[in-house]
Amino acid sequence: MAEIVKVYCENSGSELFVNMGALLKEVAGILALPSERPFIAAYVNNRLRELSYRIFDPVSIRFIDITHFEGIRVYERTMFFTLDKAVHDLFPDNKLHIKHSVSRGFYCELDGVDKVTPEMVEQIKRRMAELVAQDVPIVNQRLLTSEVEELYTRMGYDDKLELLRTRPRLYQTVYSLANIYGNFYGALALSTGALELYDIRSYYNGLYFAGPDRRKPSELVGMVPQDKMFDVFKEYKSWTAVMGVSNIGSLNAKLLGGETGELVRIAEAFHEKKIASIADAIDKANRERNVKLIFISGPSSSGKTTFAKRLSIQLRILGLTPLLISLDNYFVDRDQTPRDETGDYNYETLEAIDVAKFNEDLQSLLDGNSIRLCSYDFLSGTRRFDGAPCALAPRGVVIVEGIHGLNPRLTAGIDDKYKFKIYASALTSISLDNLSRISTTDNRLLRRIVRDNRTRGTDARETLRRWESVRRGEDAYIFPYQENADIMFNSSLFYEISVLRAFAEPLLHEIPNNVPEYGEAIRLLKFIDNFIPVQPDEIPPTSILREFIGGSSFKY
Repeated sequence: MAEIVKVYCENSGSELFVNMGALLKEVAGILALPSERPFIAAYVNNRLRELSYRIFDPVSIRFIDITHFEGIRVYERTMFFTLDKAVHDLFPDNKLHIKHSVSRGFYCELDGVDKVTPEMVEQIKRRMAELVAQDVPIVNQRLLTSEVEELYTRMGYDDKLELLRTRPRLYQTVYSLANIYGNFYGALALSTGALELYDIRSYYNGLYFAGPDRRKPSELVGMVPQDKMFDVFKEYKSWTAVMGVSNIGSLNAKLLGGETGELVRIAEAFHEKKIASIADAIDKANRERNVKLIFISGPSSSGKTTFAKRLSIQLRILGLTPLLISLDNYFVDRDQTPRDETGDYNYETLEAIDVAKFNEDLQSLLDGNSIRLCSYDFLSGTRRFDGAPCALAPRGVVIVEGIHGLNPRLTAGIDDKYKFKIYASALTSISLDNLSRISTTDNRLLRRIVRDNRTRGTDARETLRRWESVRRGEDAYIFPYQENADIMFNSSLFYEISVLRAFAEPLLHEIPNNVPEYGEAIRLLKFIDNFIPVQPDEIPPTSILREFIGGSSFKY
């Protein structure tokens, strides 16, 4: 008689007994849970598992579909692998590269192909459709690293080999889809048949690839024009390729080779050059159309504050006198702060800002009057008006830093000709390998975990718990306006996750395994383990990274 184990299903609040070794897929079938969407993975004791996972001990299970933030990641990884198979079948000499996110989807190129033609796109779409219809199984297995190295060498996977050799482990998990292989840093669906909805089209010199909208899963994500964003990604990607650090394996190799200091100095110099060029553009706009207001917007943990301070220095070199104002200081008192659907205070919405008072102060400055700057106390949740009086100098400009800076509603009564708008974000420029891009969201999340713990005493679990709400706010109040910017600034530093690792790792390890945030903590820990750790000794005190890890020469 087969041994049995008890399973608790969090979706239904029910218990059942299954045979030891039962697959999660089989458990889902037994439960027959009502769901509008098919399940794509499950959390087992708060740890994400594929539906091929076997149960040998009593466990608590929570099945997820693509409406869950991790469910859509599973779907996207499965899309990438299937697209890679389609490209391999059609163009075996041209490797697929998932370059970066853009227009709510992903931009891809084929190595050795200057421009992907519409005819090639149609071929890829047909082959993708065939693979989905064939419902090809996706299999994962643990192999000795020596076996994986031999396999990757035979397949010509140089990008995967670089990472494998700089982060050696005894065993590796390898996925296979028919005759191709890959490493993925998270779960995949059981087969290609899980891909019900996706979009492939020509885009610049490559492909645009997108899946369903997580919040409207029966619809594709709406493609939005992001030409300025694309140009920033393209510039930085080209630069890191020239530097020889386009993926983590090549970065690790340089760090192990003793090049840390040189890489840090070059990355910081690139930032300084970009900031100086933005200051030049502002100076020109000031002379040509009397620009007086500089708005810096961007999502959480983009380094907006340090960027504003460094920009101020460059503007002073040009003879302009900047006055810095943070939108955060115009938060309404906490008892007036809106709440989100979970009941938490919603600091992401424009309604959390005293827009009337903010505009009153701006207009006073533009009219040549002095104002008394306010400040917001996050501990008491109250605004204070105890700042020293200030006014604009003869060649003065106001720098306004805050997430709503590009929203037309913020300063609807002020003529746009007086404004210069900047969008700043950490647009991660390197990847793990050709199919595993590093999400800009993960880059910012690691920054926020480290900063919030250091400056506000917030533990990593609370930051992870709040992150979904922060992301909803960004989708609603920041991303729709990013193309309104006159110029964009990429605040990421290709070496930064190697530094953030030492700060984030102990905080993530503190999250207990009996809370829902544990699964996300494990995912992030596995992700940052791919990076050779770097000590912050050589990072200059004016670096944007110092805003998060501490040691900055700026006052915040």
